[in-house]
Amino acid sequence: MAKILIIRLTSLGDVIFTLPLVNILKKNGHQVDFAVSERGIGVIENNPYISNVHFVPLMKWRKQGFSWAEFLKLIRNLRAENYDIALDCQQMFKSLFLFAFCGAKRRITFKDARELSVFGGNEFVKPKAKFRDYNYHIVERNLDFARHLGINPDEIKFPLPQTPTDVTSLLKDIDKNKKTVVISPATTWKNKHWDIEHWKVVADYVSERYNLIFTGTDKDINLIKNISEKGINLAGKTNLPQLLEVFKSADLVISPDSGSSNLAWSSGKPALITIFTCTPSKRFGAYGDDDKYFTLQGNLPCQPCFKKKCQNRHCNCTKNILPDEIIKIVNNVLG
Repeated sequence: MAKILIIRLTSLGDVIFTLPLVNILKKNGHQVDFAVSERGIGVIENNPYISNVHFVPLMKWRKQGFSWAEFLKLIRNLRAENYDIALDCQQMFKSLFLFAFCGAKRRITFKDARELSVFGGNEFVKPKAKFRDYNYHIVERNLDFARHLGINPDEIKFPLPQTPTDVTSLLKDIDKNKKTVVISPATTWKNKHWDIEHWKVVADYVSERYNLIFTGTDKDINLIKNISEKGINLAGKTNLPQLLEVFKSADLVISPDSGSSNLAWSSGKPALITIFTCTPSKRFGAYGDDDKYFTLQGNLPCQPCFKKKCQNRHCNCTKNILPDEIIKIVNNVLG
Protein backbone atom coordinates (compact mmCIF):
# COMPACT_ATOMS: atom_id res chain seq x y z
CA MET A 1 0.00 0.00 0.00
CA ALA A 2 1.32 3.42 -0.94
CA LYS A 3 0.67 6.64 0.90
CA ILE A 4 -0.52 9.06 -1.78
CA LEU A 5 -1.07 12.82 -1.70
CA ILE A 6 -3.36 14.40 -4.30
CA ILE A 7 -2.98 18.15 -4.87
CA ARG A 8 -6.00 19.86 -6.42
CA LEU A 9 -6.62 23.22 -4.82
CA THR A 10 -9.47 24.69 -6.91
CA SER A 11 -12.25 24.80 -7.96
CA LEU A 12 -15.27 22.84 -6.69
CA GLY A 13 -15.97 21.29 -10.07
CA ASP A 14 -12.33 20.45 -10.73
CA VAL A 15 -11.97 18.87 -7.28
CA ILE A 16 -15.08 16.78 -8.01
CA PHE A 17 -13.41 15.61 -11.22
CA THR A 18 -10.56 14.09 -9.15
CA LEU A 19 -12.91 11.91 -7.08
CA PRO A 20 -12.93 8.98 -9.54
CA LEU A 21 -9.13 8.93 -9.14
CA VAL A 22 -9.53 8.96 -5.35
CA ASN A 23 -11.98 6.08 -5.64
CA ILE A 24 -9.77 3.89 -7.81
CA LEU A 25 -6.66 4.47 -5.67
CA LYS A 26 -8.57 3.63 -2.49
CA LYS A 27 -10.17 0.60 -4.13
CA ASN A 28 -6.68 -0.72 -4.87
CA GLY A 29 -5.61 -0.47 -1.23
CA HIS A 30 -3.76 2.86 -1.16
CA GLN A 31 -4.09 5.58 1.47
CA VAL A 32 -5.25 8.81 -0.14
CA ASP A 33 -4.67 12.26 1.41
CA PHE A 34 -5.66 15.55 -0.20
CA ALA A 35 -4.44 19.16 -0.34
CA VAL A 36 -7.30 21.53 -1.14
CA SER A 37 -8.40 25.14 -0.70
CA GLU A 38 -11.68 26.75 0.33
CA ARG A 39 -13.59 26.21 -2.89
CA GLY A 40 -13.13 22.46 -3.03
CA ILE A 41 -12.98 21.44 0.60
CA GLY A 42 -16.72 20.72 0.79
CA VAL A 43 -16.36 17.43 -1.11
CA ILE A 44 -13.08 16.47 0.60
CA GLU A 45 -13.80 17.03 4.31
CA ASN A 46 -15.59 14.09 5.93
CA ASN A 47 -15.01 12.04 2.79
CA PRO A 48 -14.60 8.40 3.89
CA TYR A 49 -12.18 7.71 1.04
CA ILE A 50 -9.72 10.39 2.17
CA SER A 51 -7.56 9.85 5.27
CA ASN A 52 -6.10 13.33 5.85
CA VAL A 53 -6.95 16.77 4.50
CA HIS A 54 -4.35 19.53 4.19
CA PHE A 55 -6.16 22.87 4.00
CA VAL A 56 -4.56 25.57 1.82
CA PRO A 57 -6.19 28.99 2.48
CA LEU A 58 -5.83 30.49 -1.00
CA MET A 59 -8.83 32.80 -0.71
CA LYS A 60 -7.62 34.09 2.64
CA TRP A 61 -4.18 34.77 1.18
CA ARG A 62 -5.71 36.65 -1.75
CA LYS A 63 -7.71 38.90 0.58
CA GLN A 64 -5.25 39.35 3.44
CA GLY A 65 -1.90 38.73 1.80
CA PHE A 66 0.29 35.67 1.55
CA SER A 67 1.47 34.23 4.89
CA TRP A 68 4.93 32.67 4.90
CA ALA A 69 4.28 31.32 8.40
CA GLU A 70 1.17 29.46 7.30
CA PHE A 71 2.82 28.22 4.13
CA LEU A 72 5.91 26.89 5.93
CA LYS A 73 3.74 25.18 8.53
CA LEU A 74 1.81 23.54 5.72
CA ILE A 75 5.02 22.33 4.09
CA ARG A 76 6.24 20.93 7.42
CA ASN A 77 2.97 19.07 7.88
CA LEU A 78 3.17 17.63 4.37
CA ARG A 79 6.78 16.51 4.77
CA ALA A 80 6.01 14.92 8.13
CA GLU A 81 3.64 12.51 6.40
CA ASN A 82 6.50 10.94 4.39
CA TYR A 83 4.40 10.41 1.29
CA ASP A 84 5.40 7.74 -1.15
CA ILE A 85 3.68 9.50 -4.05
CA ALA A 86 2.32 12.99 -4.76
CA LEU A 87 0.05 13.60 -7.75
CA ASP A 88 -0.31 17.16 -9.01
CA CYS A 89 -3.83 17.31 -10.43
CA GLN A 90 -3.72 21.13 -10.44
CA GLN A 91 -0.73 21.45 -12.78
CA MET A 92 -0.51 25.21 -12.42
CA PHE A 93 1.82 27.68 -10.74
CA LYS A 94 -0.41 27.80 -7.64
CA SER A 95 0.42 24.15 -6.92
CA LEU A 96 4.12 24.26 -7.86
CA PHE A 97 5.71 24.94 -4.48
CA LEU A 98 3.45 22.63 -2.48
CA PHE A 99 4.19 19.91 -4.99
CA ALA A 100 7.93 20.57 -5.18
CA PHE A 101 8.49 20.71 -1.41
CA CYS A 102 5.91 18.19 -0.12
CA GLY A 103 8.66 15.62 0.45
CA ALA A 104 7.08 12.77 -1.55
CA LYS A 105 9.54 10.27 -2.98
CA ARG A 106 7.72 10.20 -6.32
CA ARG A 107 6.25 13.50 -7.46
CA ILE A 108 4.23 12.68 -10.55
CA THR A 109 2.81 15.17 -13.02
CA PHE A 110 2.21 15.41 -16.77
CA LYS A 111 4.91 16.31 -19.23
CA ASP A 112 2.72 19.15 -20.48
CA ALA A 113 1.86 20.58 -17.05
CA ARG A 114 1.34 24.35 -17.23
CA GLU A 115 2.80 27.51 -15.72
CA LEU A 116 6.18 26.00 -14.69
CA SER A 117 4.48 23.44 -12.42
CA VAL A 118 6.27 20.70 -14.34
CA PHE A 119 9.45 21.69 -12.46
CA GLY A 120 7.93 20.38 -9.22
CA GLY A 121 7.90 16.81 -10.49
CA ASN A 122 10.49 14.08 -10.72
CA GLU A 123 8.34 11.57 -12.65
CA PHE A 124 6.18 12.31 -15.65
CA VAL A 125 3.07 10.94 -17.30
CA LYS A 126 3.08 11.06 -21.08
CA PRO A 127 -0.28 12.61 -21.98
CA LYS A 128 -2.63 10.67 -24.24
CA ALA A 129 -3.86 13.95 -25.64
CA LYS A 130 -2.62 17.52 -25.58
CA PHE A 131 -3.72 19.52 -22.58
CA ARG A 132 -5.91 21.72 -24.77
CA ASP A 133 -7.50 18.73 -26.50
CA TYR A 134 -11.12 19.60 -25.78
CA ASN A 135 -12.30 16.09 -26.65
CA TYR A 136 -10.42 14.38 -23.80
CA HIS A 137 -12.41 14.53 -20.58
CA ILE A 138 -10.64 15.86 -17.50
CA VAL A 139 -11.83 12.84 -15.47
CA GLU A 140 -9.98 10.58 -17.88
CA ARG A 141 -6.87 12.77 -17.72
CA ASN A 142 -6.92 12.46 -13.91
CA LEU A 143 -7.37 8.70 -14.20
CA ASP A 144 -4.22 8.60 -16.36
CA PHE A 145 -2.34 8.99 -13.07
CA ALA A 146 -3.80 5.64 -11.99
CA ARG A 147 -2.92 4.08 -15.33
CA HIS A 148 0.64 5.37 -14.95
CA LEU A 149 0.76 3.54 -11.61
CA GLY A 150 -0.37 0.31 -13.26
CA ILE A 151 -3.97 0.50 -12.07
CA ASN A 152 -6.86 -0.09 -14.46
CA PRO A 153 -9.70 2.35 -13.76
CA ASP A 154 -12.61 -0.05 -14.17
CA GLU A 155 -15.33 2.30 -12.95
CA ILE A 156 -16.23 5.98 -12.75
CA LYS A 157 -17.43 6.58 -9.20
CA PHE A 158 -17.58 9.79 -7.17
CA PRO A 159 -17.09 9.13 -3.45
CA LEU A 160 -18.74 11.99 -1.56
CA PRO A 161 -18.75 13.09 2.09
CA GLN A 162 -21.05 11.16 4.40
CA THR A 163 -22.70 14.05 6.21
CA PRO A 164 -26.19 13.36 7.62
CA THR A 165 -28.27 16.25 6.32
CA ASP A 166 -31.97 17.02 6.63
CA VAL A 167 -33.46 19.35 4.01
CA THR A 168 -37.09 18.70 4.91
CA SER A 169 -37.65 22.27 6.06
CA LEU A 170 -36.19 23.66 2.83
CA LEU A 171 -38.47 21.51 0.70
CA LYS A 172 -41.64 21.66 2.80
CA ASP A 173 -43.60 23.40 0.03
CA ILE A 174 -42.88 20.70 -2.54
CA ASP A 175 -45.90 19.04 -4.15
CA LYS A 176 -45.11 15.34 -3.78
CA ASN A 177 -47.43 14.53 -6.66
CA LYS A 178 -45.22 16.43 -9.10
CA LYS A 179 -41.71 15.83 -10.37
CA THR A 180 -39.03 18.28 -9.31
CA VAL A 181 -36.70 20.39 -11.45
CA VAL A 182 -33.77 22.30 -9.97
CA ILE A 183 -32.34 25.25 -11.90
CA SER A 184 -28.87 26.42 -10.85
CA PRO A 185 -28.37 29.33 -13.26
CA ALA A 186 -25.15 30.92 -11.95
CA THR A 187 -21.46 30.23 -12.28
CA THR A 188 -18.22 32.10 -11.67
CA TRP A 189 -17.41 33.07 -15.27
CA LYS A 190 -19.66 35.69 -16.89
CA ASN A 191 -19.05 34.04 -20.26
CA LYS A 192 -20.48 30.74 -18.99
CA HIS A 193 -23.87 32.25 -18.12
CA TRP A 194 -26.84 31.43 -20.32
CA ASP A 195 -28.97 34.30 -21.59
CA ILE A 196 -31.38 35.50 -18.87
CA GLU A 197 -34.29 35.86 -21.31
CA HIS A 198 -33.84 32.21 -22.26
CA TRP A 199 -33.85 31.24 -18.58
CA LYS A 200 -37.14 33.10 -18.11
CA VAL A 201 -38.83 31.05 -20.82
CA VAL A 202 -37.62 27.75 -19.40
CA ALA A 203 -38.45 28.70 -15.80
CA ASP A 204 -42.00 29.73 -16.78
CA TYR A 205 -42.53 26.46 -18.63
CA VAL A 206 -41.18 24.34 -15.77
CA SER A 207 -43.08 26.18 -13.03
CA GLU A 208 -46.42 25.48 -14.74
CA ARG A 209 -45.85 21.72 -14.79
CA TYR A 210 -43.34 20.71 -12.12
CA ASN A 211 -41.93 21.70 -8.77
CA LEU A 212 -39.34 24.39 -9.49
CA ILE A 213 -36.37 25.02 -7.19
CA PHE A 214 -33.60 27.55 -7.73
CA THR A 215 -30.21 27.12 -6.06
CA GLY A 216 -27.14 29.35 -5.81
CA THR A 217 -25.17 31.49 -3.41
CA ASP A 218 -26.33 34.71 -1.79
CA LYS A 219 -24.64 36.53 -4.70
CA ASP A 220 -27.12 34.89 -7.08
CA ILE A 221 -30.33 36.03 -5.36
CA ASN A 222 -30.93 39.00 -7.66
CA LEU A 223 -30.14 36.99 -10.79
CA ILE A 224 -32.71 34.39 -9.79
CA LYS A 225 -35.32 37.02 -8.91
CA ASN A 226 -34.83 38.52 -12.36
CA ILE A 227 -35.39 35.10 -13.93
CA SER A 228 -38.54 34.25 -11.99
CA GLU A 229 -40.44 34.93 -8.78
CA LYS A 230 -42.03 31.50 -9.03
CA GLY A 231 -40.80 28.32 -7.39
CA ILE A 232 -38.61 27.96 -4.32
CA ASN A 233 -35.52 30.15 -4.19
CA LEU A 234 -32.82 28.50 -2.06
CA ALA A 235 -30.01 30.86 -3.11
CA GLY A 236 -27.83 31.56 -0.09
CA LYS A 237 -29.80 29.09 2.06
CA THR A 238 -27.82 25.89 1.55
CA ASN A 239 -24.37 24.69 2.47
CA LEU A 240 -22.73 22.08 0.27
CA PRO A 241 -24.16 18.97 2.03
CA GLN A 242 -27.63 20.51 1.87
CA LEU A 243 -27.20 21.40 -1.80
CA LEU A 244 -26.19 17.81 -2.49
CA GLU A 245 -29.35 16.56 -0.78
CA VAL A 246 -31.48 19.01 -2.76
CA PHE A 247 -30.00 17.61 -5.97
CA LYS A 248 -30.67 14.06 -4.78
CA SER A 249 -34.31 14.98 -4.21
CA ALA A 250 -34.67 16.27 -7.78
CA ASP A 251 -35.65 14.47 -10.95
CA LEU A 252 -33.80 16.91 -13.20
CA VAL A 253 -31.15 19.62 -12.75
CA ILE A 254 -30.53 22.34 -15.35
CA SER A 255 -27.34 24.39 -15.10
CA PRO A 256 -24.54 26.02 -17.06
CA ASP A 257 -21.06 24.51 -16.81
CA SER A 258 -20.49 24.98 -13.08
CA GLY A 259 -19.67 23.38 -9.76
CA SER A 260 -23.40 22.82 -9.30
CA SER A 261 -23.71 20.79 -12.50
CA ASN A 262 -20.65 18.74 -11.51
CA LEU A 263 -22.06 18.14 -8.03
CA ALA A 264 -25.40 17.04 -9.47
CA TRP A 265 -23.61 14.59 -11.78
CA SER A 266 -21.45 13.23 -8.96
CA SER A 267 -24.55 12.53 -6.84
CA GLY A 268 -25.70 10.00 -9.42
CA LYS A 269 -29.38 10.76 -8.76
CA PRO A 270 -31.01 13.37 -11.05
CA ALA A 271 -30.99 13.66 -14.81
CA LEU A 272 -28.87 16.63 -15.86
CA ILE A 273 -28.91 19.23 -18.62
CA THR A 274 -25.70 21.26 -18.81
CA ILE A 275 -25.54 24.33 -21.03
CA PHE A 276 -22.07 25.07 -22.40
CA THR A 277 -21.05 28.39 -23.90
CA CYS A 278 -17.32 29.18 -23.93
CA THR A 279 -16.02 25.98 -22.29
CA PRO A 280 -15.75 22.56 -24.02
CA SER A 281 -18.59 20.17 -23.26
CA LYS A 282 -16.61 17.03 -24.15
CA ARG A 283 -13.95 17.98 -21.61
CA PHE A 284 -16.15 19.06 -18.72
CA GLY A 285 -19.62 17.66 -19.38
CA ALA A 286 -21.33 14.79 -17.59
CA TYR A 287 -21.14 11.44 -19.33
CA GLY A 288 -22.08 7.85 -18.67
CA ASP A 289 -25.76 7.59 -19.63
CA ASP A 290 -27.00 9.28 -22.80
CA ASP A 291 -30.61 8.99 -21.62
CA LYS A 292 -29.82 10.78 -18.36
CA TYR A 293 -27.02 13.27 -18.96
CA PHE A 294 -27.35 15.92 -21.67
CA THR A 295 -24.73 18.47 -22.68
CA LEU A 296 -25.64 21.25 -25.08
CA GLN A 297 -23.16 23.45 -26.91
CA GLY A 298 -23.64 25.61 -29.99
CA ASN A 299 -21.52 25.39 -33.12
CA LEU A 300 -20.24 28.93 -33.51
CA PRO A 301 -16.78 29.15 -35.11
CA CYS A 302 -15.37 30.62 -31.88
CA GLN A 303 -16.67 27.82 -29.64
CA PRO A 304 -15.20 26.74 -27.36
CA CYS A 305 -12.87 29.68 -26.81
CA PHE A 306 -12.18 28.86 -23.13
CA LYS A 307 -11.94 32.60 -22.39
CA LYS A 308 -13.33 34.38 -19.34
CA LYS A 309 -13.97 37.48 -21.47
CA CYS A 310 -15.53 37.36 -24.91
CA GLN A 311 -13.02 38.34 -27.59
CA ASN A 312 -15.67 39.80 -29.93
CA ARG A 313 -17.70 41.34 -27.08
CA HIS A 314 -20.98 39.92 -28.39
CA CYS A 315 -21.08 36.73 -26.26
CA ASN A 316 -23.25 35.06 -28.90
CA CYS A 317 -22.48 31.66 -27.39
CA THR A 318 -24.60 32.60 -24.36
CA LYS A 319 -27.66 32.96 -26.62
CA ASN A 320 -27.35 30.44 -29.45
CA ILE A 321 -28.83 27.52 -27.50
CA LEU A 322 -32.56 28.25 -27.51
CA PRO A 323 -35.15 27.56 -24.79
CA ASP A 324 -37.05 25.15 -27.07
CA GLU A 325 -34.04 22.83 -27.08
CA ILE A 326 -34.05 22.68 -23.28
CA ILE A 327 -37.82 22.29 -23.06
CA LYS A 328 -37.74 19.38 -25.51
CA ILE A 329 -35.26 17.51 -23.30
CA VAL A 330 -37.30 18.34 -20.17
CA ASN A 331 -40.36 16.76 -21.79
CA ASN A 332 -38.42 13.69 -22.94
CA VAL A 333 -36.90 13.12 -19.51
CA LEU A 334 -39.91 13.85 -17.32
CA GLY A 335 -42.70 12.80 -19.66
